[in-house]
Order: sequence, then C-alpha cells, then structure tokens
Amino acid sequence: MAKNKNEEQELNDLESQTVDQQDGVNDITTDEEQEQKDPIVELEEQLQQEKDKFLRLFAEFENFKRRTAKERIELFKTAGEGVLKDMLPVIDDFDRAMIEINKSEDKNLIEGVTLISNKLRNTLNGKGLEQMEVRAGDAFNADYHEAITQIPAPSDEMKGKIIDVIEQGYKLGDKIIRYPKVVIGQ
Repeated sequence: MAKNKNEEQELNDLESQTVDQQDGVNDITTDEEQEQKDPIVELEEQLQQEKDKFLRLFAEFENFKRRTAKERIELFKTAGEGVLKDMLPVIDDFDRAMIEINKSEDKNLIEGVTLISNKLRNTLNGKGLEQMEVRAGDAFNADYHEAITQIPAPSDEMKGKIIDVIEQGYKLGDKIIRYPKVVIGQ
C-alpha cells in the first residue's frame, strides 16, 4: 500500500505539473498571440495612415493641376494684353483721322484710310479685343466708366447720364483693359 500511496502521490504531482505546464503554455500562447496581434494592428494602422496621406497628396496634386490649367488658360487669353494696350492709341488716332478725312472731298483717300482702319480693327478683334459700346445718353456706371469731368446737364433727363465720350473703352475677353473716359451731366 505504501507503494500505491507513493505512486499515487507521484501521479498527482505529475498531473499537477502537467496542468501547470499546460497553463503556462496557454499563458505563453496568449502572450504570443497578443504580441502577434499588436504588430498586425500597428501595421494596419500605419497602412491606414499611409493611405490617408496618399489620398490627401493625390487630392492636393489634382487641385494643383486644375489651378495651373486655369492659370494657363487665363494667360493665353491675356497673353497679348500689353501689345493690345499699346495699339489702343493708334486706334484712337485712326478715329480722329477719319473724322478729319471725312471732311475732305477726296473719295479715294477716305476709302483707303477706311480700309486700313478696318483691317487693323479686324486683326485686333481676332485677337480678342472688343470695343465697349458707350454712347451719349447712357446711364453712368462707375464700375464700367471713368468720369473725366462733370458739366451742367443740358436737360433734367441727362442728369447722372453720359453727355460725351472722350475716349472709347476696350475689353480683352471679359477683362476691361481700358475704361471709357466720359463726361457726365450733373
């Protein structure tokens, strides 16, 4: 019997060691799983952050492309603005010359200068330059007209309206490159 008790005791000790070892193994496995999950979770978080950075960078680049394309279009529209502005006094001189030439009796002179003037105007119109339509009697608008002076209005109807156009205004596309200079009634 003593033998049996010793054997039983040894068996119980072995069983308890085995259970303890198994518990330890389970503890180790759980720790390993947690250690394995943490790097995976960290990598997934890093991946999400990188995806977010990529999407933001991509959106920023798309906005940059759109903005530069718009600037390029605007540049092409107004590329010749300086040259066209320099040509405006020449057009004004043609207008003054036409007034004086029309007083002449020489039909060939009138016809020749008119052809040259029309050719110049058509060329400039082809480049996007257009004359603003302003006439005496139109309402004055400070956003579209430049008042040179005010004179007493010839009638009550002309108060606050354009009496005379001193210099024509011009637009290049939608942009006004020279405002018409006008005299308004007060």
